[in-house]
Amino acid sequence: MRQASELLLAARRDSQPIESLPEALRPHMLDEAYALQDIIARALGPIGGWKVGATSPDATPAYAPMPLLGGFAHSGQTLSESYRRYRGVEAEIAFHLGKDLPVRKEAYTRKEVIDAIASAHPAIELMEPAFLNPDIVDRLSMIGDLQMNGGFVYGPALPSWQSADLTKETVVVTIDGAVRFTGTASNPAGTDLLRLVTWLANEGQHRTAGLKAGDWITTGSWCGKFNANSGSEVRVTFSTFGTVQVYFA
Repeated sequence: MRQASELLLAARRDSQPIESLPEALRPHMLDEAYALQDIIARALGPIGGWKVGATSPDATPAYAPMPLLGGFAHSGQTLSESYRRYRGVEAEIAFHLGKDLPVRKEAYTRKEVIDAIASAHPAIELMEPAFLNPDIVDRLSMIGDLQMNGGFVYGPALPSWQSADLTKETVVVTIDGAVRFTGTASNPAGTDLLRLVTWLANEGQHRTAGLKAGDWITTGSWCGKFNANSGSEVRVTFSTFGTVQVYFA
């Protein structure tokens, strides 16, 4: 995995994507993919939070660290061109922790997790994979490559977010003024996003070393993945959670 990380880090750093990892260096188990994530994340610097999602409401979630080096921005900012090649974007809902959830033997309850959340926000996850075409790369290699994470953008907090009915939540994604996606309750993990955060606090703590105040937890795409261009404006508008937008230099 250390040899694999060197190839992926060079591809990201030099904006020279690779088609795939050599067979001998590919992760063949989920634990190997997560070990690859950890090596890459340590090389890229401090962690600003975690991405967590699932392929269905009943599926076991998958997760990845989000290094600050990828670029954390608030709505309306312009992203530098550093390391920008793919410019993938996803519409998400994210939580900002206000209290630590340290490692412990007893599982955290849903209420304890809610009490630790300071705010909830509309968000855009940025994708910058090391692979030329991540859609055709084997799943474990993609997971090992930080699940393609390349940054994070957050919008204003939603007051009283606990009362939002996500089963009716609609999202519209526009890129350069053109509507690219419209959907309702369209997150494949379902609308119980707190299930994902609670799972991360409990099952993920052997890797996260506990969640910390200030961490961002983003909870999976409501729109799939779209690509912007150099100079693009990306706008995501949720019916309840509001709007977040970002500009690419």
